[in-house]
Amino acid sequence: MAGVKITETIFRDAHQSLIATRMQTKDMLPIAEKMDKVGFHSLEVWGGATFDSCLRFLKEDPWDRLRALRKVFKNTKLQMLLRGQNLLGYKHYPDDVVEEFIKKSIENGIDIIRIFDALNDIRNIKKSIEATKKYGGHAQGAISYTVSPVHNVEYYVNLAMEMEKVGADSICIKDMSGILTPYVAEKLVKELKKKISVPLQVHSHFTSGIANQTYMKAIEAGADIIDTAMSPLGMGTSQPATESMIASLKDSPYYPDNIDFDMLLEVSDYFKKLREKYLKEGLLKDKVLNVDVKALKYQVPGGMLSNLASQLESQGAIDKFDEVLEEVPKVREDLGFPPLVTPMSQMVGTQAVFNVVLGERYKMVPKEIKNYVKGLYGKPAVPIKEEIKKKIIGNEEVITCRPADLLEPELEKLKDEIKEFIEQDEDVLTYAMFPQVAIEFFKHRQSQKYKIDYNLLNEEYKVYPV
Repeated sequence: MAGVKITETIFRDAHQSLIATRMQTKDMLPIAEKMDKVGFHSLEVWGGATFDSCLRFLKEDPWDRLRALRKVFKNTKLQMLLRGQNLLGYKHYPDDVVEEFIKKSIENGIDIIRIFDALNDIRNIKKSIEATKKYGGHAQGAISYTVSPVHNVEYYVNLAMEMEKVGADSICIKDMSGILTPYVAEKLVKELKKKISVPLQVHSHFTSGIANQTYMKAIEAGADIIDTAMSPLGMGTSQPATESMIASLKDSPYYPDNIDFDMLLEVSDYFKKLREKYLKEGLLKDKVLNVDVKALKYQVPGGMLSNLASQLESQGAIDKFDEVLEEVPKVREDLGFPPLVTPMSQMVGTQAVFNVVLGERYKMVPKEIKNYVKGLYGKPAVPIKEEIKKKIIGNEEVITCRPADLLEPELEKLKDEIKEFIEQDEDVLTYAMFPQVAIEFFKHRQSQKYKIDYNLLNEEYKVYPV
């Protein structure tokens, strides 16, 4: 029996979960060569919120980051997270943009693309899977895991079989809230392994404190790969700690092949120093490091908890926090039990805040929720009740086609809109994702006229004027 494989998340989900995606490329590169020698199956380095954060807060080009990492990682596959037809943004993009984005991601160094849809609507991930395979990437179909009267083992097995049918090269159980319990994981993995022939990966968060046990039962049941994060940025709302997880598999048939544990400890020492820096800068806060068992009751991911708190604080209603938490599952049920993952987590959370703060349910409804009810995000697992529909959209029509079928191609139009800023083909895609943020970044880039020299020999990363 081959040992379990490890996907290390410290360059993406770990810092997204713990320090709001603020790790800079210059903090990644000094340790990259050593990480390449550890023996990881893959490194998650891109996608999710990294793209937005690079541009908005770090004034870095995310494509530069990807190219710089690719240059160093000679032995390890690089992986990214993609929201299906949403790509890395918060709306559906036309097929021509989806295809070009995936093509450029692979050209710039991505090997594996993990593709999910917030509603588990296969129509919203099919194009991304096809494009990934077309350009030579590994397409991983990801199940957005949640719990509801309809989201059971049978539902997920059927979903995984559909994903494999449309071309997924592997399947991932993506448990973004840390609510997959150990014995459910064991049962789910066993059933999936009976029905699918591609590798199975398990991704969870330590938010509720149970992910280590969940991983162990999943591994024993036949999971091929697990996601972990180096301990200095592991646990809390991040993934289980890599070093501890690997050590706990010692003297078992599941111990990962080819892992250099001594090298792993050297890598860990580097991140310990980085963690100290983040603590001093106030980027790493206590609240994301604590276990929150409420996640098991409300299914609210860690990032969503802090988001709800800040929304309520800004409205002077933080005393209503527990009431809003109670409202979240009710809104979710009204809306057909969507999994609480981006963008649904933000949408359901905001609606719950409105319902509680205004003292009347659905008195105010955000545009995104109206569009969701109209079918513009895809099909929920359970049809939305007529009375809820009426309350939210009145007599407006609900679409039943694939939402992206309503979108016109727009790549050429986007190119034309930003022709004065284009310095590389990828700029058009950056603009497509985040138009306002991209324009600000392009102006910053023009004013700085910078060139980044990632000199790996002396471990200095200088910005030189051109």
